[in-house]
Amino acid sequence: MAGRIKPGVRYQGVATAYEAADGNGACLFGPADTMMVAAMNQTDYESAKACGAYVRVRTANGASITVRIVNLCPLPCAPGQIDLSQQAFAKLDKLSVGRLPITWTLLSPAESGTISIRYKDGSSQYWCGLQAIGHRNPVAALEVKTAGGWRKLKRTAYNYFLSTDGSGCGKAIRVTDIYGERLTIDGIALKPDVAQPTRVQFARH
Repeated sequence: MAGRIKPGVRYQGVATAYEAADGNGACLFGPADTMMVAAMNQTDYESAKACGAYVRVRTANGASITVRIVNLCPLPCAPGQIDLSQQAFAKLDKLSVGRLPITWTLLSPAESGTISIRYKDGSSQYWCGLQAIGHRNPVAALEVKTAGGWRKLKRTAYNYFLSTDGSGCGKAIRVTDIYGERLTIDGIALKPDVAQPTRVQFARH
C-alpha cells in the first residue's frame, strides 16, 4: 500500500536546510518533540502520504541521521531532495555547504509510543477531518465506521482525512499503514483540535 516512498528502496537526492522553527509544518502535527525533522520534496510528499515517515539520511562519507517528515518542500525542490531542519543538517555537515548529496531510505523505528488521533478544528457531526499522529509507519488509509460499514476517507495535502457529510464523525476509526496492518480504534470523542492518545501502534518492519 506504499506510494512513491517504498520500504527497502534507497533513494538518491540532495539535502538542503531550512529554519524549522518549532518543528511544525505542512503535515500539521504541531510543535515537534525533537528538531530532527525534515520537509519532503513535493513529488515524494505525494499529497501528504509522506507525513510522519521516518527516513535514514546518509552522506557519501558515511555520516547518517534519522529524521521525521513533518513538512513539504515546494518546487523547485526536486524528486529525491529532502530539506532538513538546520539542526539535522548540522549533524551531517556545515550549514555553509548548502547542498549535500545524499541517499535515504524509509525506516520503521524500534522505539515509538502509541498513536494519537486528532479531529480538525471546526469538526462536528456534520463535517469532520481526522489525522493520526505518532505512527511508526506511514499511514496509507483512514476509515470511519458508518451505518453502511467502513468508509475510506479522502486525504488532503494538509494531512487530514475528511468526511465532508459528517458520516462516521465521532465513531470508530480504522487506520492502515503501508504494510497493510490495520488498527481499529474506539472511544475517540469528537473534540476538535485535541490529540487523543490510543493504546495501539503499528508493528516494526
